[in-house]
Amino acid sequence: MAGSPTARRRRLAIELRKLRDESGMTCNHVGKELDWSGSKVNRMETGQGRVQPSDVEALCRFYGTSDELCELLKGLAKESKTKGWWHAHGDAVPSWFSVYVGLEQAASDLRTYQGEFIPGLLQTPAYATELSRVSSDQPHDEVQRLVDVRMRRQQLLSDANGPDFWAVIHQSALMHQVGSRQIMAEQHERILEMVKLRSVTVQVLPYDAGAYPATGSFTVLGFPEQEDPDMVYRDGLTDSVYLELPEDVSLYTKAFDHLRALALSPQRSVALIRRSMEEHSQ
Repeated sequence: MAGSPTARRRRLAIELRKLRDESGMTCNHVGKELDWSGSKVNRMETGQGRVQPSDVEALCRFYGTSDELCELLKGLAKESKTKGWWHAHGDAVPSWFSVYVGLEQAASDLRTYQGEFIPGLLQTPAYATELSRVSSDQPHDEVQRLVDVRMRRQQLLSDANGPDFWAVIHQSALMHQVGSRQIMAEQHERILEMVKLRSVTVQVLPYDAGAYPATGSFTVLGFPEQEDPDMVYRDGLTDSVYLELPEDVSLYTKAFDHLRALALSPQRSVALIRRSMEEHSQ
């Protein structure tokens, strides 16, 4: 499976949960049979922590899987133990956000709605610095580390094998001044540059769009492998929420489709962003 260690761990968890579901057993039952705790089985099936290849082999023997599937799952367990580039940044990437960065690296498409600020993958260093400075309450060098991580994430969009990125941004995010007017003008210019990339689409949800089905920002992540279902990510100041139930993902996917239907077309959005940039430049 292509992608990051985080994505491989998620794929492994999905496959292990599928095997148990097919067996008709509970986590506690499997744990008892293998002289483990039921919570250990549950952690393995939810991707919490790294899974040892030897534990995968024990599960495969218990479920009676084929040798080919067993080797595949053991390979996922080994690959999930490698470290991604973001781990080198230490606590500049909190553990709750590290999961998202790993999944983002493996995604084939990202659909995001942002109601208050410019999406992180489109931010300039100056804009990101202003946001990080007020939200993290960290000294300058720590803020710089946070910004460095955000800028490194942006390399995804110019990668030939990177994901398709579709963002719906509320007009208020364009008008909300973060830092100086110059910072905002440069931020608008960055968006106009990014939409020239084949993989990037930006639409603006105007003030007069009326009611719309969103109460906060969110991102729907899609993955290249059919076995890896879409998921939804929502974050806060100190934690994050990952939604994987099909009914939840379907709800957010429909909400995003509704939002982009209400938003200005990509061409009209570019025109609005350009006008807004000129206003901030005055």
